[in-house]
Amino acid sequence: MDLVPALQELLRQPLKSVLGPATAKVMAEHLGLHTVGDLLHHYPRRYEERGQLTHLADLPMDEHVTVVAMVADARLHTFASARAPRGKGQRLEVTITDGSGRLQLVFFGNGVHKPHKELLPGTRAMFAGKVSVFNRRLQLAHPAYELLRGDSEETVETWAGALIPIYPATAKMESWKIGKALQTVLPSAGEAVDPLPPALREGRGLSTLPEALLKIHRPHTKQDIEDARRRLKWDEAFVLQVALARRRHADAQLPAVARRPRPDGLLTAFDARLPFTLTEGQRKVSGEIFGDLAREHPMHRLLQGEVGSGKTMVALRAMLAVVDAGGQAAMLAPTEVLAQQHHRSVVEMMGELAEGGMLGGAEHATKVVVLTGSMGTAARRQAMLDLATGEAGIVIGTHALIEDKVQFHDLGLVVVDEQHRFGVEQRDALRGKGRQPPHLLVMTATPIPRTVAMTVFGDLETSVLDQLPAGRSPIASHVVPAADKPHFLARAWERVREEVGNGHQAYVVCPRIGDDADEPAGPGKSGKKASPEDEAEKRPPLAVVDVAAQLAAGPLQGLRVEVLHGRMHPDDKDAVMRRFAAGETDVLVATTVIEVGVNVPNATAMVIMDADRFGVSQLHQLRGRVGRGSAPGLCLLVTEMPRASAARGRLDAVAATLDGFELSRIDLEQRREGDVLGQAQSGARSSLRVLAVIEDEEVIAEARQEAAQVVAADPELTNLPGLRTALDALVDEEREQYLEKG
Repeated sequence: MDLVPALQELLRQPLKSVLGPATAKVMAEHLGLHTVGDLLHHYPRRYEERGQLTHLADLPMDEHVTVVAMVADARLHTFASARAPRGKGQRLEVTITDGSGRLQLVFFGNGVHKPHKELLPGTRAMFAGKVSVFNRRLQLAHPAYELLRGDSEETVETWAGALIPIYPATAKMESWKIGKALQTVLPSAGEAVDPLPPALREGRGLSTLPEALLKIHRPHTKQDIEDARRRLKWDEAFVLQVALARRRHADAQLPAVARRPRPDGLLTAFDARLPFTLTEGQRKVSGEIFGDLAREHPMHRLLQGEVGSGKTMVALRAMLAVVDAGGQAAMLAPTEVLAQQHHRSVVEMMGELAEGGMLGGAEHATKVVVLTGSMGTAARRQAMLDLATGEAGIVIGTHALIEDKVQFHDLGLVVVDEQHRFGVEQRDALRGKGRQPPHLLVMTATPIPRTVAMTVFGDLETSVLDQLPAGRSPIASHVVPAADKPHFLARAWERVREEVGNGHQAYVVCPRIGDDADEPAGPGKSGKKASPEDEAEKRPPLAVVDVAAQLAAGPLQGLRVEVLHGRMHPDDKDAVMRRFAAGETDVLVATTVIEVGVNVPNATAMVIMDADRFGVSQLHQLRGRVGRGSAPGLCLLVTEMPRASAARGRLDAVAATLDGFELSRIDLEQRREGDVLGQAQSGARSSLRVLAVIEDEEVIAEARQEAAQVVAADPELTNLPGLRTALDALVDEEREQYLEKG
């Protein structure tokens, strides 16, 4: 047993003691690599075969690339310049080829001597640099290069077929320097302690960890790479799933009060006054939730539902069931606008059932209070008193609910809305307010593919609502290319006027507020090139304040236009929302504060300005604010991006489907997982290196099953020291990331 820590020490060695301080400093600062173990787990992004090389024809602009190619010709030119007036300036132009295309390399001044001697026609080398355009041709200026010399023993065939690992690199540390550093530490790979239980590894025919590390960094065949990646994916999936399984196991040991609704109590009274019947999906999910609430261990359930699928109704019925059983329920919302909105709609749905302790309140009624950070002292004190005495059965609030001062009489259920805005720690802080751990229901309108749910919310059971309630209307979505076809934009404003003329209302969404000179401009501040795409990128994102003024004075003149954004005083925000909900405003020009939960059935049209500045899932969320009544919805995505751009492709995808699960897959494929999984889960997921949550669905699902069995048999992992070490490393990383964010 004592062998494990001793072996681990080798991998914990700081890089500076092995590679020297200068290299170690660059690796730490630019690549986040600090120890021998970190470097061993810095895997190649891809491999080049010396014989068949990167397609020079497909090089991406402005990216740092590594190519393997052969010098076709090299020419030294002299020229006159300010620095070398007598024609003594020197420029070396080298053309390299890989069979698919040619690429120009340029060296200037004193930098020409070494390459002039070394880069002779026929020489093969690796070149790294940033791709730029000069005279309409791609070029690398002053690339770093490494000659590839076949050793005399190597035959040309084996040399040309060798696989060259290309590492994620930076301008300060080229791929081959990382490769050389790895050759130095690779012998330590033999000491890597295997986290997988031997039975699991052998049962699945996976290589050992030392073997996998050798194969991924120094493969002889493509099969080696395949074997290594298969094994390393299992490591990542399995260690992560064990962490989640242990969390589930620990939660399942906690006691909780079983909450069963009374047969003729508040829930029955509420259901009796509903003007509609619940959908099949709502009934099924409610059944799962009531089953969990009746147990003596805390429920941990994730409720996923498309925008407008009726999640709030399901959550409210769960809250009423708990109040029926003598407990209290708290709903945590990410913004004040949303907390106020939920409070209004809950009180509306409950009617006299929400008037507990008041004249005219129904027999089973309870009190529903709201608690946010900006409430006045008196109102806040009253709300806190109602919670402490148990007078209020339901509270809806923002982060203010988590504060130490807030005490509950008997907290039985916590509902978290829009989970991706809250970390695990915040969930736990609110759960800590019950005398025993309360039940937990987490809701999200961002559809999450099954594997992401297993990876990010693996400590929760999942329920999905995928039908829309009766009476919801379809939403037509169209891309409006403002730069290519300005008359389309003019038509968009006419459509808004038509909707208002028919008695409806509209949203106009902008990416920025615009009352602040310090707000950052959009991406592309470099000011180098001016393709139409860059021009659209460089312009600062459109701002609510400016757009509202232009619309009110121009295309929407005569309509009642109001503004809503996050920097307004909460009372003003609430007043604007109330006027809009009451139909006193025709057009609301807003930032994404309306993204979640705002419910105005009479709003039928939405125009999203600079739609390319929003993510796919966010656009889908925003679009869900219209078409909530019986009239059909219309969503117009305005963009200046040119037709062939990736941004336009994303918008076309959003316009083409209303299926949020399909869009979330597109979103994931286009962005790295880390962005999608967000900061919500305090960082652990950024440690995914070879596991891709979309492609590796099977590995994740199988790893989850295996992890559950391992943890059930040995919760403390007493017999699996290697797994415990890997888990400690993951949890440390998670804690470290969380502290950094804190």
